[in-house]
Amino acid sequence: MTWLPEFLAAALASILAITLHEAAHGYAALALGDPTARQAGRLSLNPIRHIDPVGTILLPAVLVVGQLLTLGRIEFMFGWAKPVPVNALLLWRSPRRSPRLGMALVAAAGPLMNFFLAWASGLLAHPAGELAGSLSPDSVAWVYRFIGLSILANLVLGMFNLLPIPPLDGGRIMAGLLPAPLAWRFMQLERWGILIVMLGVFVLPRAAPGVDPVGWALRHVVAAAFQAVLWASGNV
Repeated sequence: MTWLPEFLAAALASILAITLHEAAHGYAALALGDPTARQAGRLSLNPIRHIDPVGTILLPAVLVVGQLLTLGRIEFMFGWAKPVPVNALLLWRSPRRSPRLGMALVAAAGPLMNFFLAWASGLLAHPAGELAGSLSPDSVAWVYRFIGLSILANLVLGMFNLLPIPPLDGGRIMAGLLPAPLAWRFMQLERWGILIVMLGVFVLPRAAPGVDPVGWALRHVVAAAFQAVLWASGNV
């Protein structure tokens, strides 16, 4: 059962990252005047309310088990939750009372929450170090592993969602910044957005050996962001 502590650390880090990401969307919408998420019971920190069977359970489980069986450790986490319902027409507190700008702000709240959680996870290393003397070596190792996986999960989720592809958060932010006619045309991509993402993540690396955008991003962009979080949280 040597894989169980690693699995639990990865599961906890992923659940917190995904749950708080979605809750941030709902609270941002409420702050801008839209109570839809609250009325739907989605202003909750209960992960069960945000579970998507595929994105929250199946895909992360396959990734975790596959990496544990092949690599013996977890290097990549990915998943999504059930989207929080937002009615753009009710975002009357948005700048210039613009539904598009309101949706852009609501979309930005999710990644911003993830980046905050990555930094907060880094800060946990300080009290963990002070408590190390009162914990067993295995417990200390698990705490630090959880901290590392929490930083990783939040960075991957936050940065991935900033890709300018609807329906990802980055696509909605882009739609809020573009002129209205261009934004309308741009959002027509939403019906194909998830397919584009899946092709880029899973199909392209196998169809074109040597072309691996996810691997490149993990080695360079996420790795640099991880070091930045360690620096910002006083760990380097």
